[in-house]
Amino acid sequence: MPHSNRLSGENTDNKDAVVFVVDDDDAVRESLSWLISSIGLKVETYPSAQDFLDSFIPEKHGCLIVDVRMPGMNGLELQRKLADKATCLPVIVITGHGDVQMAVRAMKDGAFDFVEKPFNDNTIIEHVEKAVRECKNRRSKESLKQEIQSLIALLTPRENEIMDMIVNGETNKSIARNLSISDKTVEAHRAKVMEKMQSSSLAELMRKVLASDIRTG
Repeated sequence: MPHSNRLSGENTDNKDAVVFVVDDDDAVRESLSWLISSIGLKVETYPSAQDFLDSFIPEKHGCLIVDVRMPGMNGLELQRKLADKATCLPVIVITGHGDVQMAVRAMKDGAFDFVEKPFNDNTIIEHVEKAVRECKNRRSKESLKQEIQSLIALLTPRENEIMDMIVNGETNKSIARNLSISDKTVEAHRAKVMEKMQSSSLAELMRKVLASDIRTG
């Protein structure tokens, strides 16, 4: 079972954020729990990667602090497991003197940051606060992406086709010629696209299509 605690903090934006600490060293878990709680963040600590995974809920946000070297599943393996889950959690890797190469590999695999032992309190707090902000940004982007994808889903196949051509820089005339339809028909479809996509300009439409992660032709 995780150990959770929290002191009252002033940062209400982070009131639901959780900092997950995964380390097989009891003293490290206790020390990090006390430190992070002191800045008003919730903390859950786990003695192993598997314990963390067994109770992890992907919808939770905040960040994960994990030691590289642990019995059983190590920190890098846990990071790779998390990459398969729909979570925004940035991963901060704790490394010893001989683990810098492992930390570099973790960064290449998508870790947010790494901290070398021995570390001081201010360093950990700074990394945690940056990671929690990053998670919030990732959640906002994901929420926006889903909202835009729901707008795209309202388009008819023809409107979708024309939208792709618009954002790829084609003029009404070239669209009409390529689809063998009249300029007026293209204009009508274009107006519908702009209305359904809630866009008042071509630039806004392009920003939304790019943010949606849906590839255009």
